[in-house]
Amino acid sequence: MAHSRASKLTVRGLALGYMAVLVLVPVGYVLIHAFKPGLTGVWNSLTTPAAQHAIQLTVEITAIAVVLNTIFGLIAALVLERTRLRIRYVLDLLVDLPFAVSPVVVGLALLLLYGRQGWFGGWLTDHGIRIVFSMPGMIIATVFVSIPFVAREVGPALREAGTEQEQAAATLGASRLQAFWRITLPSIRAALAYGVVLTTARALGEFGAVSVVSGRIAGQTITLPLLVQQRYQNFDQTGAYVAAAFLAVIALLVLLAMTVLSPGRRKTR
Repeated sequence: MAHSRASKLTVRGLALGYMAVLVLVPVGYVLIHAFKPGLTGVWNSLTTPAAQHAIQLTVEITAIAVVLNTIFGLIAALVLERTRLRIRYVLDLLVDLPFAVSPVVVGLALLLLYGRQGWFGGWLTDHGIRIVFSMPGMIIATVFVSIPFVAREVGPALREAGTEQEQAAATLGASRLQAFWRITLPSIRAALAYGVVLTTARALGEFGAVSVVSGRIAGQTITLPLLVQQRYQNFDQTGAYVAAAFLAVIALLVLLAMTVLSPGRRKTR
């Protein structure tokens, strides 16, 4: 018994130490350096026009991406779990595609499609439509990399809930829409909320794909993650640490939301 207990404590200690080295130490280092100039310095760094625009742009892109991926994720999960259409096999592969493709490759693909010399770039330019090096391209990139989370969280919840209650509602005269709002949605709301949180976290921290299609135009296409790099490259280390710390605080809030939602999510499975 003593040997077993010692083994468990050793394994736990190694796991915690591993996580501390990979996560806690870097985050702690960033926070310490961010608050070196004091609260006034942090506030001044976050209230510059560049920082304010970066925060606003990041929030706008994230909000749009989350709404679009929530709608798509729900539809995809329903198609995968509630239908027998052949298209669901293709859809299943497409949902997981962002996990397999590097975000930088995604950004390059968008550049080749919608850039000035891309497949559709000439037509778009002739019609006054700008995708690359503007907000639409950044939204497309963010939407793509954060596609899977809602679908992959809602799918198991739908499978666990089954179709018995929906079929019973149908026999009582309920339409599919009524059954969805009154039966299906309440049974998956915890998983849906968890998927939304994960999508939000992924969209907020996206760097690779957005960095390629944004053009990094000052005051126009600089998101918060890009601002961290820009400030660091411009030797504004304090500003870079403050922006990174702000992102870390948001990540901690997302982690807290995930922790709160976890019990309800487990109940749906």
